[in-house]
Parts: sequence; structure tokens; C-alpha cells
Amino acid sequence: MALDLRTATSRRRAGMVERLTTDDVLTDALLRDALLRLPREVLLPHAYVRVSGPGADPIHWRLLDGSHPDDRQEWLDLIHSDESILLQRDGEPLDALPRGPVTGGHMTSMSTYTPATVEALQAMELGPGQSYLEFGPGPGVSLALAATITGTGLATGVERDGHMAAFAQRNLDRLGVGAAVVEGDALEGHEARAPYDRIHSGIGVPCVPAPWVEQLAPRGLLLTTLATRTPSWPGHLRATRTPAGTIEAVLRGRPRGYRPLRGFQWLSALNHRARIKAAPGTPRSTRLTPPPDEAYGFWLAAAYLVPGTVRDFQAGTMTIVAPEDDSWAVAGPGDGTVQVHGPRDVWAELEDVHDHWERAGRPEQYRVDLHDSTGDQHVTSGLGPKALNWTLPPLATVPRQAP
Repeated sequence: MALDLRTATSRRRAGMVERLTTDDVLTDALLRDALLRLPREVLLPHAYVRVSGPGADPIHWRLLDGSHPDDRQEWLDLIHSDESILLQRDGEPLDALPRGPVTGGHMTSMSTYTPATVEALQAMELGPGQSYLEFGPGPGVSLALAATITGTGLATGVERDGHMAAFAQRNLDRLGVGAAVVEGDALEGHEARAPYDRIHSGIGVPCVPAPWVEQLAPRGLLLTTLATRTPSWPGHLRATRTPAGTIEAVLRGRPRGYRPLRGFQWLSALNHRARIKAAPGTPRSTRLTPPPDEAYGFWLAAAYLVPGTVRDFQAGTMTIVAPEDDSWAVAGPGDGTVQVHGPRDVWAELEDVHDHWERAGRPEQYRVDLHDSTGDQHVTSGLGPKALNWTLPPLATVPRQAP
């Protein structure tokens, strides 16, 4: 049976790597080899599957136990798929989770779906001998892959949840990849093993914590998601320390990003969906044709300059909601009209930002100044009066981990 399981997992790993390669997601040879070598089933011995639909309260789950014969096929398919792997509810201990139906709770830890992990690790440009720091490693999949590439004793993860940190370390030790997980507050970095050639945050933050910048080695590279209150339009920040010691940082809009630190409350359009469907709003003309999803530079700017809004991607036509203002906009199917509701005309705000984005030259990336003497971090598309710019929210918007 053990031999059959090893054969089954090996075949699934090979199939996963082949799929990622065929889809042009995986291009780095070192990472490809690490994915083939790493038995991810050791790091993901169980997985929650959501049974109830959106909006259900309480939520109904089913726990798959990879060691149970009746769960094994579904579990193996899931952990080698392109889905996120749900692992922990409400910060629970992970030593003896009950298999089968479970009711209630919300997920507090997961393994990011593999294409996103591959995209991030390739952007890190990992190589042998580099010191690597990761925030929010969860079960340690990306940390183990990084350790396989960089070498024994060079990869460290900072995990705020003590149960998850112990769970990940135990499984990483079984693999023998030489990675360490320490329990701590990611916002403080990890001074003990600084500086780092590569710093990767698996959690979104509103701005870049000063310790992360301070702990970056010369020629080092830092990658993180910058999170706003909307999950709709994430930004990826890439910062490098030049040989002269200065920091150069660039922010780009992306179709996906990492979830924010625990306690950071995302906005949701779900509670307004039925009302919007029943009464979309008052029609009016608009000068703005709904921008394409791929206009990442525009949507990233909208996340900051049209704050408090979220897009309902399940709607038939483009729908932008400001849930705390009980306002929304439903764009017409390219007929020059939009339907608006509530005290706030969010579509008019989008029209203004789009005009500014056009005047700025339709930027797809923005420069970020991480060294303002006031502590503010400024974002700009360039110089001159036509530039599009804003200031990142402070870290005070994120609840800190209790000591």
C-alpha cells in the first residue's frame, strides 16, 4: 500500500508539473526540479472542502484525511490541483483533526493555489546559496520549495499562528529540506538571521513595514502584495536594494494577490447582490465604457482613489459596490449608460480616475518611495502635473498580534 501511495503521488506530481509547464506558468528549471522532488503530501496531510454555498452561516465543511483510504483519491487529486488547500479553522490545533463533516468556523490558514506560488517564486529569481525569508508560510509549501533551491539552513519562515508553525516545522523536518519556521509577528521581520537576499511575503500588507526594508541585503529582492480593503484589484510590490544601498520599488496591478494579515477586514458585495439584481439603479449617460479587466494599472489606481469599493465578479455586467455607503453602479453592455444607486456615485469617481489615468499616459506600473522622512510611502506614475499619485495607508490599519 505504501508503494502504491508513493507511485500515485509521484505520478500526480509529474502531472501537476506537466500541466503548469504546458500552461506556460512554470518556466524556471530549478523550480521545476524542486516541484518534482518535493512530496507535497507530507506538508498537506489533510484538507477541508467547503460543502455549503456562498453566504451560508454557519458554513459546513468536510475534512479529508489523507491517511484514510476512503478519502485518499479525492485528497490526492485536490492537493495536486490548482486549488487553494484549506487547512485550519479559527486557529485550531492541527494534531488530531476529526475526519468528516464539520460545522462552523472560518479558515485561518491555507496553502495558496499552485500557479500563484509558482508565479511568486519565479519572480523571486531564486538560486543556490541565497538567504530566504518568508512571511506567512502556512504549511510550508513555498518555503520548502525555496529551501530545496537555496540549500539547507538558508530558508526561514515567520508564522504568527503557533499551532501552524509547529505543524509546518514538524512536516518540514520529515522532508529534511533544512527550512526553519519561527513563531512571530511578520511585521517585525526576523532580525536574528538578517540580512536576506530574498524576502517573500505570503500575506498582504497596506504598506511595506520598515523592518522588511532594513533586513534586505545588498542586491536583495523583496516581493509582497499591497492590500487595500478591496480584494478586487490587488497590487504586487517588488523592491530591490541597489549596490549603493538605495531602495527601488515598483508597484503593478495583478489579477490576484495574497490575502491580508489576519484581522484585516475585506469589503464584500455579497450582501447587496440580491438588492442590486432587483433594482439596479437609476440610468444615466456615461463617458466611460467599462474598462477591460486587463487594464491593471487603472484598476490598481481605483483601489486607492475610489476607496471603499469592491467589484462583484459574479454579476452579469460590471458591478461596483460601495457597501458601507449603500451605493453601487451597474455598467450597461457598452451602450453608453450606467445605472447608479445611493448617495455616492461611484461610477462618477471611476470616470474621474480614468480621465486622470489617461492623462498620465495609461501607466501600468508605479514607482513607490519607501524612504520619506515622515514615514509615509508615496506612489506615483511619474513626474509633472499629469502624474497619478497617492499615499499608501499606514500599518496602523492592521491589528497587531497579541504578545
